[in-house]
Amino acid sequence: MAVSWEDQGIVISARRFGEHDAIVSLLTETQGRHVGLVKGGLGRKNRGILQPGNVVRANWRARLEGQLGTYIIEALDSYAALALSDANQLSGITALCAMVDATLPEREPHANIYEGTLQLLKNLNNIHWPAYYALWELALLKDLGYGLDLSSCVVTGRRDNLSYVSPKTGRAVSKGAAGEYASRLFVLPSFFRTDDVEASKQEVAQGLAITGHFFESWVFNPQNQVIPSSRTRFVTRFDS
Repeated sequence: MAVSWEDQGIVISARRFGEHDAIVSLLTETQGRHVGLVKGGLGRKNRGILQPGNVVRANWRARLEGQLGTYIIEALDSYAALALSDANQLSGITALCAMVDATLPEREPHANIYEGTLQLLKNLNNIHWPAYYALWELALLKDLGYGLDLSSCVVTGRRDNLSYVSPKTGRAVSKGAAGEYASRLFVLPSFFRTDDVEASKQEVAQGLAITGHFFESWVFNPQNQVIPSSRTRFVTRFDS
């Protein structure tokens, strides 16, 4: 008996399979990151729909649960097209999709990451969307089981004057407790601890330095992998 489901999803990647078909990775609302075959996916009708960052309605069907299966795709929101005129936004979408593809196991629900990814795409027209991206990476770390504790100082336990992050523990450090070790710590940008996302370019760079370090140390290095190059290119856009 065939198995099937229908869900909303975000296009993460689409790669050629044969002459006209595509193997498509979606981040879906209830099915997690899920891969399937789109027949004619590289044809004129579907090529624009299957751009990374677009939101689609997907119907997946297979003869057996463990098979690749096939998708029937319907376009909902074309965020990729909106970003074509902005190189920074396009780079951000590419980095986001690469990070999803590289970190989330297939067919494992991650509802919080799906919702956060959708909200980030909706905020691309917000001037502070790079801060939303950095916060999205912070949330992705947490969802993978590597959340940072920025609520209190790892040395004193105090909750005030938190200014740094330990590269070893992922815990916050207060300005007074850092002392001579301050130069070895990451600067903690204020938007990582408040609801205010009005972050400067420098503060976004500080946030991405923190998340990038822990992705490399806790997620990629233990698997003998490297952080996606598209993410690295995106980060260089915030170098001063």
